[in-house]
Amino acid sequence: MPPMLNPPTGDLVHEAPASVQRLPAAPGPIEGSQAFSATALAAAAASLLAACGGGGGGEAAAAPAPPAVPVVLAEADTEAARFLQQAQFSASDAAITSVKSLGPAAWLDQQMELPTGETAWDWLNSRGYDTISDTTRYYDSTYPADHAIWRQLMSASDPVRRRMALAMSEFFVVSLSGIDVTWRSHFVAHYWDQLNANAFGNFRTLLEDVTLNPAMGVYLNTRGNQKEDARTGRQPDENYAREVMQLFSIGLYKLNLDGTPQLGGDGNPIESYAQDDVTNLARVFTGYDFDNTGNLNTVEPIRNRTIGNTLKTRLPMTADSARHPSPSTNSRHSSLAATFLGVTIAANTDSGTALKTALDTLFNHENVGPFFGRQMIQRLVTSDPSPAYVARVAAAFNNNGSGVRGDLRAVWRAVLLDAEARGAAGLTAAGWGKLREPMLRFIQWGRTFGLHSIAGSWKIGDLSNNASSIGQSPLRSPSVFNYFRPGYVPAGTALAASRTPAPEFQIVNETTVSGYLNFMQSVVKDGLRVNSPGVPHNDSTSSGYDVVPDYAAELALVTDSAALVARLNLLLCAGQLSSATQTIIINALDATALSATSADALKLNRVAAAVLLVLACSEYLVQK
Repeated sequence: MPPMLNPPTGDLVHEAPASVQRLPAAPGPIEGSQAFSATALAAAAASLLAACGGGGGGEAAAAPAPPAVPVVLAEADTEAARFLQQAQFSASDAAITSVKSLGPAAWLDQQMELPTGETAWDWLNSRGYDTISDTTRYYDSTYPADHAIWRQLMSASDPVRRRMALAMSEFFVVSLSGIDVTWRSHFVAHYWDQLNANAFGNFRTLLEDVTLNPAMGVYLNTRGNQKEDARTGRQPDENYAREVMQLFSIGLYKLNLDGTPQLGGDGNPIESYAQDDVTNLARVFTGYDFDNTGNLNTVEPIRNRTIGNTLKTRLPMTADSARHPSPSTNSRHSSLAATFLGVTIAANTDSGTALKTALDTLFNHENVGPFFGRQMIQRLVTSDPSPAYVARVAAAFNNNGSGVRGDLRAVWRAVLLDAEARGAAGLTAAGWGKLREPMLRFIQWGRTFGLHSIAGSWKIGDLSNNASSIGQSPLRSPSVFNYFRPGYVPAGTALAASRTPAPEFQIVNETTVSGYLNFMQSVVKDGLRVNSPGVPHNDSTSSGYDVVPDYAAELALVTDSAALVARLNLLLCAGQLSSATQTIIINALDATALSATSADALKLNRVAAAVLLVLACSEYLVQK
């Protein structure tokens, strides 16, 4: 069970707008295992790092129709690239052309119609990860899920869906690092699949799927949760009841439509719920366990361990009172009345009805639109959105224009097409933008430069180590509070004085900055070296570069440093690199002479150096 702690100190969710500082300078020169060949280039890289461092939904009949989304055009390549880097992970020549032709709104609608393709769960089975063997022991391994999820993030043909699912995975948190159960990779792969399947659906359906998902059942203790027992003093586990309110729906304080807290007569925020609400709601989530329909057990030939199959990992949990509607002495589902948030579920209500009432109550709470909407703005566009921006997104959640509440397509349109997201003012406003998360930088690099697995094994593992990797990995959060809190304010900065949230800075320190730079230097030129690419299991008998980039378009410009940097500026930064920074990078590249007849290795070195220098710069790291 992951630790359920109070939010960290400084988690100020609702703060006055102020400036977003840039990433501090790196603590020193890069010390990667594959330094580029030119000594002058390495010195220039170090100086650049220092130079860059400053600077099933119900209807809401009473909800008014949201304001009309204005028609948005993307006339310039930079405008299209900026939109693409918010709506998905990366920009490409083809995508830029498409956005300019269709317009962001029509392009977004087109992307939301794309099919989901093969699920991560099915891919695991296609690779043989469902095999029961005491040699590979996939049933006790976490790395297959890493491979499956990274594969989709890097190469799936519907990147908008994957981007939204990744954003929601940081709201509805389940962590592969916090699940200790047989077939944990399959459990988490299916959880990821459900986020993708619901990405363009309705929040109410998503909330129920998350609640009954077996991975969530393990992570937050719904699975095996039992009713009260006066004889032993046992009470229902309150973990999920607390977190479904605090983190997955309504938050700690009552909110206005614009996300600002409602204040009581004493001037303090009004709490959304009390301990009694948690205690009563916990009764609803009792009696649930895996659905073992179709479960077949296999006995390992050596360790004599009984292992079930993977089917239960993608079946919704069921409650014993659903199988036995009349409460009995054997039922683990509470038969007591449950009163919470002004609603009472009568005693002896069956589990299915109780669950529907509880989730409907949460879904229809006035907080959900601003609470969820604000965090999705933070994940996709800007860390400190204006209250008016939050209000427009919340209004779209409350009513999609046709009287439907919780329509996620309407939410994404409102987030990405809002005037605050698309307007040029944010490009120069000191208080606008967000720090790119490390895993988003890595995915953007991979997608921009055609990262692919030659053997099809996609052996990208857990990258959350701070010192040796990027310090973050999808669905690998250290706790249910995600890698960072939505209201985190960096201590000892100008942001602290203005109490301005900048969530991603919670995982920024000397170690993470160095770890990211060193890791990217080690992979940017040749890709990732993995163990035995041709087999699915971890095997250290051989290794090779299998997950590799494709720099064909960049190599075509390699003798023209200015043209190369201009291309990287567009695709990686949406044209937001200053002229001064571009000049520093160009001069660094030109410090090593290169011509059309130079060796291919030298040409690749220049491209890789250019990419790394851009990825290291604060004008890239701070996305506007």
